[in-house]
Amino acid sequence: MFARIFCQNLICTQNFSKKICFRSISVGILGAPFSKGQPKQGVDQAPDAFRKFGLIKELQSLGLDVKDYGNVLFEDENELSTYDKLKFPLTVGAACKKVSNAVKEVLSDNKKCITLGGDHSLGIGTVYGHSLVHDMCVLWIDAHADINTAHTTLTGNIHGMPCSFLITELQKYQNKIPGFGWIKPCVRKSNIAYIGLRDIDAFEKLILTKEEIVHFTMRDIDKLGIFEVTHRALEAINPTGKLSLHVSFDIDSIDKLTTPSTGTPVIGGMTVREALCLAEEIARHGSLQALDVVEVNPMMGSSEQVQNTLNVAIMVIKTFMGYSRHGVVPRDVKEVPMGT
Repeated sequence: MFARIFCQNLICTQNFSKKICFRSISVGILGAPFSKGQPKQGVDQAPDAFRKFGLIKELQSLGLDVKDYGNVLFEDENELSTYDKLKFPLTVGAACKKVSNAVKEVLSDNKKCITLGGDHSLGIGTVYGHSLVHDMCVLWIDAHADINTAHTTLTGNIHGMPCSFLITELQKYQNKIPGFGWIKPCVRKSNIAYIGLRDIDAFEKLILTKEEIVHFTMRDIDKLGIFEVTHRALEAINPTGKLSLHVSFDIDSIDKLTTPSTGTPVIGGMTVREALCLAEEIARHGSLQALDVVEVNPMMGSSEQVQNTLNVAIMVIKTFMGYSRHGVVPRDVKEVPMGT
């Protein structure tokens, strides 16, 4: 259904034997300045940094109809204690609930939702909010699996756990956690896939293997290529193309030498070219309705490193929304201007 809608009122270019199709898309920007899912200061400043660096103008330059919904306002829960090793569960749970409601609002307005984090614990809220509007599937693009449970987490940081809250079949491994009574698991394990993994905890690998969750590591990308990996992942989670696609994109999926301003950088990640290829193919697929971009931290690194990280992230977002390195013809123009 989404692929069919995507190809109405199109601008097309020819890419060898295939067509790339774009139309005027309505997009909602949602800022989620939240950092309590991890310990490092600054990640909550990313949404405003994206705006300062011109994200909205870049999207508008593609001919997109862009509405900025502003930032979600989070309350300080003044939470000092932990629960079963978990840090700030009440605060994180309350924040994710607010994000969930905000994502639901944007999607209910018939817009694609771009959520700017913030740390990746927010994925609990973004994915759940999406599930309240559309039947959907998830691509989790990250250096880390983010699938630890309260029993397996080594740090207690909830940004390393969101998928364990979301996946239906994992609830047998999970306890009831204060702050999260509102969420119901909303993604079947057959409808989620990972791309870009290269720093997987031992128990995370056990969960992924035992539950047969599709995951492509950087080794798989080295072997198969990012084009093939992207298509295999989409085919696995959305074989009919009828599900709405949610992409949760952690900036640390890209190699830390390119995007160093993030809290948990890992060497050996995707190149910018691989990230753009992935985004182009997902845009061509036509089912993308919600995109998270998380873990950019403007307080980490030099001003040049921060600028490079934000510029790469903005280029990736543009590409998910239809920008193509192959080029797009001018909107509503059929003829080349004639000389006088």
